[in-house]
Amino acid sequence: MNRTLRWGCLLAALLLPAGCGGSSASDAGRTAPAATPSPVTLRIMLPGDRAADYDLVLKEAQRRLAGTLNVSLDIKFVPWNDFGRVSEVALASGEEIDLVFDAPWLHLSEMISSGYYEPLDVLLEKYGETILTKRPRPMWEANRYDGKIMAIPLGVSYAMGHSYFVRKDLREKLGVPPIQSYEELIRFAYLLKEKEPDIVPLIAAGNTSQQLYSQAAFRHYDDVQNQIRPTQALGSSLMLYYQRNDGKVHNLFREKDSPVREWIREARRLYVDGVMHPNVLGIKDFQDPGFTGEVAIFPAGSFSVDEGNQERLKQYAVGGELESVTFYQDIPKANLSNFAQWNFIAVPVTSKHKEEAIQFLNWANEKDNYDLLAYGLQGVHWEPVGTDRYRTLKSGYQQFPYVWLWNPDDDRVPATDDRTEALDWFIRRAEHFTPDLLTGFQFDGTPVQNELNAYARIEAEYYTPLFNGVLDPEEAMPRFEAEAGALLEAIGTELQRQIDAFLRNKRR
Repeated sequence: MNRTLRWGCLLAALLLPAGCGGSSASDAGRTAPAATPSPVTLRIMLPGDRAADYDLVLKEAQRRLAGTLNVSLDIKFVPWNDFGRVSEVALASGEEIDLVFDAPWLHLSEMISSGYYEPLDVLLEKYGETILTKRPRPMWEANRYDGKIMAIPLGVSYAMGHSYFVRKDLREKLGVPPIQSYEELIRFAYLLKEKEPDIVPLIAAGNTSQQLYSQAAFRHYDDVQNQIRPTQALGSSLMLYYQRNDGKVHNLFREKDSPVREWIREARRLYVDGVMHPNVLGIKDFQDPGFTGEVAIFPAGSFSVDEGNQERLKQYAVGGELESVTFYQDIPKANLSNFAQWNFIAVPVTSKHKEEAIQFLNWANEKDNYDLLAYGLQGVHWEPVGTDRYRTLKSGYQQFPYVWLWNPDDDRVPATDDRTEALDWFIRRAEHFTPDLLTGFQFDGTPVQNELNAYARIEAEYYTPLFNGVLDPEEAMPRFEAEAGALLEAIGTELQRQIDAFLRNKRR
């Protein structure tokens, strides 16, 4: 019955002995039920691929939402390689989006400074109590922009879990003992080249959106001696970097004896020797060849191999098995942290449903709903192990929580081995880290925006080829410096100026 007819029937019931639809006189005078408002459709843009069982999980989510929030979900998935460009164009064109993934290594600061994102403090206070309580105070305080919450941090730890995924079955076949050091890892890669010619020994990330997974840059995660890390000015680029904990900006063009330069030279050796994948720059998803059995070693942002990916490998390589090899030192206070997070979800100013967007995220940050959206249908895709671990049953649903939900209270760790689980829990404790001197610092790129834009265009030509060994650094680095050296110097100088001001205010 449509709305016009329904209200016509109510009028008839009030004025006539019998209304339409067979109403009796006893119905006269009853108050008509309030019309249910049409559900609000939330448009959400996330990176990644649509999971095979996405519709099954969405159907269950919509069933639960129907009894709580009157919203429906329209999620647009964009491949990782294209997400930065596609999301930037969508935001700049004013496309109606209610929630969008962003990150400091993507274009979070630029989008905030350009006014594309809604400040969230008031909305979170009114509609996001669960969102707020599920993230500890240090996480909120370290991820403000100009004192405001401009995006919700998506994180569970204060350091990046990282490892190399290695073909365990091939290691054991060749009689190589468990790998304990980076040098042993590289020796294994060369042995693979010699003994297993049908397998590519090594691959890394060859696209600009995943710079920290390029071969040379990935080394910084385990360099405890130098504590090298990227700056807020260039996101994930190590062309400007911090070293140790002194608040000084280092410029790779000027630092001729930098460890980063040695990492780049080593990446070149691996490429020239045929250990690195020859098409490292041309493969969109650099981990895909590892999961399909083509490559034996590749970097990963995790301490453990998900069982779904183990299952996937076995479809391509009979008896294939991956193991996680990490060189992270879980020594209290040995590692620095600024408690900043790598991933965020924001509400664009163009959204017409800002309140509903925060209400939905608040709902999604409740334990049962988090489990559903993070891991899929319990008993179908996963099963709980205790209260804070899980085991994958089926790989049909992998919509990773780190692109829209992640919080440290609800997240589970994979039930694997004791060592891996201990590492996962270690990096989730703030007290295990020495605070970075620059905790809470945010860079304002406005004074050097022209230089940042010009530099980014030039860096895109050189960075990943250099950091994966495709370009000879002895020839390419001077050419890179000739084109971009002055721009990088200006950016680094402005960054240092803002850091010095931040530290002066901090001492007061």
